[in-house]
Amino acid sequence: MPNEQSPPVLKAQGLTKRYGRRTALRDVDLTIPPGRVIGLVGPNGAGKSTLLHLACGLTEPTSGRLDVLGSRPAASAAHLARVGFVAQDTPVYGSFSVADHLRLGARLNPTWDQALAERRIAQVGLNPTQKAGRLSGGQRAQLALTIAAATRPELLIFDEPAAALDPLARDRFLENLLEFVTELGASAVLSSHLLGDVERACDHLVVLCDSRVQVAGDIPDLLATHHRLVLPRGELDRLPAGVDVIRTVDEDGGPHVTALVRGDAAALPPPGTAGPVTIEELVLAYLTRATAPTGRDRR
Repeated sequence: MPNEQSPPVLKAQGLTKRYGRRTALRDVDLTIPPGRVIGLVGPNGAGKSTLLHLACGLTEPTSGRLDVLGSRPAASAAHLARVGFVAQDTPVYGSFSVADHLRLGARLNPTWDQALAERRIAQVGLNPTQKAGRLSGGQRAQLALTIAAATRPELLIFDEPAAALDPLARDRFLENLLEFVTELGASAVLSSHLLGDVERACDHLVVLCDSRVQVAGDIPDLLATHHRLVLPRGELDRLPAGVDVIRTVDEDGGPHVTALVRGDAAALPPPGTAGPVTIEELVLAYLTRATAPTGRDRR
């Protein structure tokens, strides 16, 4: 069971990854404490899959350093077994039955928990004799999740695993993901475009855009330090020091503007002008700032 004295789940220092002339990640500094379910969000091409592949040891950084659970990724067979990975297409072997997958998992993984695997297969209604190629998308995702969890990892990594699932299958998948995290006492990283899934399943957020981390932290802390302000036009440039304007929206040219800001609530203008923000508003504000030519949205 991880605790606050355990090594960070992920710790990146100056992490950079280039593919030829394209930079997928640039000078990333990131520390994620243990015991979290981390939502990794950002647009296509932001570097999410690259970060996860680096964390699994599937590729090497161009420069900088990344530690996973206190060691270099895939530093040894024992360390590799501490990380479970479910890729975007939830890969399974189409000609193998469900039972074949469990037998293969037992053969390849010294920490394999056959009882857990069989119990979970029964709970989600998978027929052990069914060929994986004939399973629905939701069933394949459940099989891949079970295989990853049955190795009893300390960290589960999911790269858009539910993106192609219908709402019911996605709901069931997230439910089982959280059950596994609780049962194993594991941390998890969930890359997703679906902010509703992140809001439901995650307690830590990392926003990637333009190859950099735009914001990261425990979700309750992020929501407590971000606010929506409605201000008279012209007051935005007179905010106190320590209040950072993330995004402004000026839709109608009226006497007031709306801004999403980060700062201590005590430093904000008088009560009545500030309000809470949602995860969706927070994420969109940082993505907009990262992609706006001036660094601030004046829409």
